[in-house]
Amino acid sequence: MTLTTIHSILSNTVWMFYLALGLWGLFRAIRKQGVDGGYLGAMVIIQVLVLLQGLMGGYLWLIDGARPGRGGIHVLYGLFSIVFLPFLFAYQRGDDSDRAQWVYALACLFMFGVAERLITTGV
Repeated sequence: MTLTTIHSILSNTVWMFYLALGLWGLFRAIRKQGVDGGYLGAMVIIQVLVLLQGLMGGYLWLIDGARPGRGGIHVLYGLFSIVFLPFLFAYQRGDDSDRAQWVYALACLFMFGVAERLITTGV
């Protein structure tokens, strides 16, 4: 299996994980539950996956010479994906209320859309 194939498969994993995390977060927020350790742990997992995806993409770009269809936009979306959730976590400053759960759930659904856009700009 080539690194390009792994990069492609991982991109599907990322968008599905963002969708699941967003829907789970909405379910929790509707029930007026705050952010708990399980949800934050899942956000860490998705962030590690996105970082791994970015490292693989950077390697493919620099070493293998593989170029995505719309390279500049693809890289811009990728960099945004790496920094968005950590920025949001820092902005929340440890808030674990149900309001923060709404913010994280909607942010994950937004990132689901960004991940889909990343795939279309990489083809």
